[in-house]
Amino acid sequence: MSDQIVTRFAPSPTGYLHIGGARTALFNWLYARGRGGKFLLRIEDTDRERSTPEATAAILQGIQWLGLDFDGEPISQFARRDRHAEVAREMLARGAAYKCFSTQEEIEAFREAARAEGRSTLFQSPWRDADPATHPDAPYVIRLKAPREGATVIQDEVQGDVTFRNDQLDDMVCLRSDGTPTYMLAVVVDDFDMGVTHVIRGDDHLTNAARQVQVYNAMGWKIPVFAHIPLIHGPDGKKLSKRHGAVGLEQYQAMGYPAAGMRNYLCRLGWSHGDDEFFTDAQALEWFDLKGIGRSPARLDFKKLENICGQHIAASADETLLPEIEAFITASERPSLTELQRERLAKGLYCLKERAKTFPELLEKAHFIFAERPLEIEEKAAKALDPVSRGILNELTSQLQNASWTRDKLEQCANGVAEAHEIGFGKLAAPMRAALAGRAATPSVFDMMLVLGQEETLARLQEQAA
Repeated sequence: MSDQIVTRFAPSPTGYLHIGGARTALFNWLYARGRGGKFLLRIEDTDRERSTPEATAAILQGIQWLGLDFDGEPISQFARRDRHAEVAREMLARGAAYKCFSTQEEIEAFREAARAEGRSTLFQSPWRDADPATHPDAPYVIRLKAPREGATVIQDEVQGDVTFRNDQLDDMVCLRSDGTPTYMLAVVVDDFDMGVTHVIRGDDHLTNAARQVQVYNAMGWKIPVFAHIPLIHGPDGKKLSKRHGAVGLEQYQAMGYPAAGMRNYLCRLGWSHGDDEFFTDAQALEWFDLKGIGRSPARLDFKKLENICGQHIAASADETLLPEIEAFITASERPSLTELQRERLAKGLYCLKERAKTFPELLEKAHFIFAERPLEIEEKAAKALDPVSRGILNELTSQLQNASWTRDKLEQCANGVAEAHEIGFGKLAAPMRAALAGRAATPSVFDMMLVLGQEETLARLQEQAA
């Protein structure tokens, strides 16, 4: 056996990829990748009625958007049902499990009697120690022969040692009477067969761990390292739900958050490294460990998310930012870019990405790139286009006809026209903004001129000049 670390993310394809699931995937990815290990994906599709191919596709797309690469092909839990059944029968042969012929009516009658007498309603099968010679020719389930005495202790990297009294755990069903395995058995068999060394998942699985450990023990298998992480709550401290806003990962892409910012924010949600808030993937991979995960639920904070995303947009290289903006445009069902718009956007990212917290904000700043002549002029901007200003624009346009299209020359030219009219440059900038973008608030007029190019700049100025 190698000492290589193997983690896994095992979502159920019954709906969108929840933001909490995305963080679990991220923690598993960081832990494995930061230690040269493997990160595997398993689709827990045993619930045939609720599992859909669309949900599986959404999970794969979400993980891909978040930038979490996994090793090998995704594993289908349902496709491995024969292997799960084989292990249940092996436990039977080892005496670690038994056939239970009790019917649903008998189990319910047992529980009703237990309730009436005020004792535990955990079902105790009369077949646990029955002589196989007395077994009827009838349908049966295979139950784990769980220890009745003592306790099962989960040594958890986040929660510490968690103790479950064995008399509080029943003999769980491993194989149903129709031969299909239960989720509890399938998870353990899959994790063992996949060589999973570290099970990092939400703390809502903590009680499952107690029962799953008993399966490991029954089979004589090595128990993986467990790390049960607290769930994510909304800003009000209640369990995250749709009333708090977006809970599905694909919604965050469609809202225009960059993947790098999302990784950074999700990583910080429940895990910390000193006071570091903003960090790169390389730093996260180097720093991430299980000891830094807190025991309290993390609270989703959209302001903090936007702040971190803004820093990542500003820090991103233009060539990586542009394809991500285009993917956002597709995800949010906006009209795709024309070749010219794409060219200008690529050229203008240097002046658009500062102080934009999301891609919609960046595209809003890039309005001048998408605007087409004749420009619609906002009311506030139109006020700057009085007859005097239009006359000055006319003069500026003729001066720019033969100017070298560099920032220094453009500034020199515009400042020269402003001085000739004995006005501050601010008085000239307002009508220029209106003419170039149709708005009062825009990026620097010189940035816009450089991005639009000489021909388009002159055409827009000419349109508004008197």
